[in-house]
Amino acid sequence: MTDLYTSWQRVWRGLGARTDGTKLYEELQSRYSEPHRKYHTLQHLSECIAWFGTVSELAEHPAEVEAALWFHDAIYELDQHDNEERSAGLARDTLSQAGISSDSVYRIERLVLATRHREPPASHDEQLVVDIDLAIFAATEQRFAEYERQIREEYAIVPDDVFSQTRSGILCKFLARKRIYGSEYFRSTLEHRARTNLLRAIAANQR
Repeated sequence: MTDLYTSWQRVWRGLGARTDGTKLYEELQSRYSEPHRKYHTLQHLSECIAWFGTVSELAEHPAEVEAALWFHDAIYELDQHDNEERSAGLARDTLSQAGISSDSVYRIERLVLATRHREPPASHDEQLVVDIDLAIFAATEQRFAEYERQIREEYAIVPDDVFSQTRSGILCKFLARKRIYGSEYFRSTLEHRARTNLLRAIAANQR
């Protein structure tokens, strides 16, 4: 597993924070370890940070991109529809209190909001954050199957027929996009495998 503590230290130094960041690091670790989470966990965060390590040189503001990955699922409540907004708010409030520049805080907030996946990312760094978040679509067949099981377990309270219909609809929307990945790197390396995985998952949910 990716060394998350090393990642956090890199973020904190890169952002020029005035505190040591330990308390916030522990809070985020605790949030990603909440028992109702099955996919949006430390495993997902670790996978995102591992992808960041691969593409960090492509980022315009690397520390801000890595920070946004830490915060993008910091708040994840199954019955809420504003998790990204609340996560962005948490990032804004805690990073501002740590003395990080207002420009950086604003950009990190925008990066987190980009993971709502409602509209195309507006900046290059937004593309990277969104692509990293969606990289699971192009995982190996075994990991993708595990991901689908984890999503089902997170929403275990939802009846099978409702879940299958809703899940199929969500995946179809991604598949219908001209491009799943916005950045050239992810598009050239992951697009085909992601579409193959999505087609398989949609078919499974429509049985």
